[in-house]
Amino acid sequence: MIQKILIANRGEIACRVIKTARKMGIATVAVYSDADADALHVKMADEAVHIGPSPSNQSYIVIDKILDAIKKTGADAVHPGYGFLSENAVFAQALEKAGIAFIGPPVGAIQAMGDKITSKKLAAEAGVSTVPGHMGLIADADEAVTIASEIGYPVMIKASAGGGGKGMRIAWNDAEAREGFQSSKNEAKASFGDDRIFIEKFVPQPRHIEIQVLGDKHGTVLYLGERECSIQRRNQKVIEEAPSPFLDAATRRAMGEQAVALSKAVGYHSAGTVEFIVDGNRNFYFLEMNTRLQVEHPVTELITGIDLVEQMIRVASGEKLSFGQDDIKLNGWAIESRLYAEDPYRNFLPSIGRLSRYRPPVEGKTSDGIIVRNDTGVFEGGEISMYYDPMVAKLCTWAPDRLTAIDAMSAALDNFEVEGIGHNLPFLSAVMQHERFRSGNITTAFIAEEFPDGFHGVEADTASARKLAAVATLVHQALQDRAVQISGTIGNHRRVIGKDWVVTFAGQEHAVTLNTSADGAYIQLPDGSVFAVAGDWTPGRSHATFNVDGTEMGVKIDLSGTGIRLRWRGIDITAHVRSPRVAELARLMPKKLPPDTSKMLLCPMPGVITAVTVVQGETVEAGQALATVEAMKMENILRAERRGVVKRVAVSAGISLAVDELILEFE
Repeated sequence: MIQKILIANRGEIACRVIKTARKMGIATVAVYSDADADALHVKMADEAVHIGPSPSNQSYIVIDKILDAIKKTGADAVHPGYGFLSENAVFAQALEKAGIAFIGPPVGAIQAMGDKITSKKLAAEAGVSTVPGHMGLIADADEAVTIASEIGYPVMIKASAGGGGKGMRIAWNDAEAREGFQSSKNEAKASFGDDRIFIEKFVPQPRHIEIQVLGDKHGTVLYLGERECSIQRRNQKVIEEAPSPFLDAATRRAMGEQAVALSKAVGYHSAGTVEFIVDGNRNFYFLEMNTRLQVEHPVTELITGIDLVEQMIRVASGEKLSFGQDDIKLNGWAIESRLYAEDPYRNFLPSIGRLSRYRPPVEGKTSDGIIVRNDTGVFEGGEISMYYDPMVAKLCTWAPDRLTAIDAMSAALDNFEVEGIGHNLPFLSAVMQHERFRSGNITTAFIAEEFPDGFHGVEADTASARKLAAVATLVHQALQDRAVQISGTIGNHRRVIGKDWVVTFAGQEHAVTLNTSADGAYIQLPDGSVFAVAGDWTPGRSHATFNVDGTEMGVKIDLSGTGIRLRWRGIDITAHVRSPRVAELARLMPKKLPPDTSKMLLCPMPGVITAVTVVQGETVEAGQALATVEAMKMENILRAERRGVVKRVAVSAGISLAVDELILEFE
């Protein structure tokens, strides 16, 4: 058995591997860059080795530095996690030459499947259904346009060495094919050090469903069911679930058998994933094989009870799998939500900064059998860096059925507190409440179709607005009670708190009456309806649980001036609770207008300006590229919203900017 594992990775996956290794009694070694000196994976490991500057191409993906760390610590095995060197055949060969166990597949499988052009040819030879496309390398943008036209739009432009949505673009016409080719090459070069590009037919209205495979070194390969990964944004998975709400038993078996056939064709062992595109008639086509552990592996673990990291370690140690295909049963339903450091209100652009508050929901099994799991690599007070992937955590829930798992996820998201950075918790909550998602009628176009203009928060419906008005009233009551306790007595007279209030938020007014008695508190509305309310909030707390009319609500609470900011289920409001007379006067107050920035191009996210494509005095047209900003390995082209003349260029390539810093000014 392996004695000491060096984890050639960082963040949540490094922490994940450490947990299983510790359970198995195996020592661990972390590696870290300058930016990660105080990271959680460094604190958790038994040993840690510094490997260089913050950029990954100077630290985490430098093979010689990883090999040197292995020599320093005497590790006899390496787990690569995902990303970085996980699918690097040269790295696996170097470990093999040094006599170090690679906790992953054989070099030949990495080489065959790591190149997406080669992998599609091998898949076809193994009898796996494949998507039509051009499997040769593409020299330049002109050739890309020619090939795309021959295949027929829309097409998918992809990096041969790609993964995680990096180096991937959809093109619907010649102009998009030309631009997408160059952007894909740039991202692929930056992320993988390999800028080879290929093109394949894009299947409209597809579902992204993948099969988890697991094999040992003795010829056994099994499939562990599927994961539905169709909720994607910019080709990056956001929410995954297992099993898929779309597959039937026959399709699941057919996909699993093809995945196993492909794995055996390349002599695969360890954990891996075969990804498919599935159309509305359950026809499926091979997309790619990831020769590593997937980000979304926890949902498979939750429905099978199999620890995939443990199995990878045992396989790398030469052990046979202790179970067969007939032993694998899919039990219940699991959902995974990826918490990203990105601002959904700014078109999901990356966000960096210090986590002033980071309090995940309580993990484990609840009294009603629900399981909550949070795989993370950060902690309160830690820094989210611009150098790496924006994923902060993977929140998972398990339940006996899909809707119960979704409701459990909604509650877990409500109870997840994150402050200090922009993050996508509100958006994840919105998806959980979306009727189309809850019905299972989803495709990879779900986000684009349901949020075509981006995410602007969730508007409270009548029932939700009433509940939040009740919560605001209870919070206000607690504040009033504290004020009375502090300074509520003048002479022999004690201040009396009223019971009639007007709660105002989002342009709505809710007149409420709060009555309290020995058996609890009740809210009465003008229409005569009355419902019971209760809550455990006390001044100073940032989160509390309320029960309003039989609904349990986990609400995030912040006091904002005279207002009470409440966040729940993707709804974000600031409520003012006033007496009827003060509410009447408040209606007369003028509204403060925001500053006019219509003639400015402001940096939408913290990042580095990699190109400025216009000059002072130039007339630009709507849609024209103005500048490019890069952050967290993603390239973002900023375009003109309308025709105009550039008055001033405030930056140049290579400059680092914060959010809302000036890039260009127009006349």
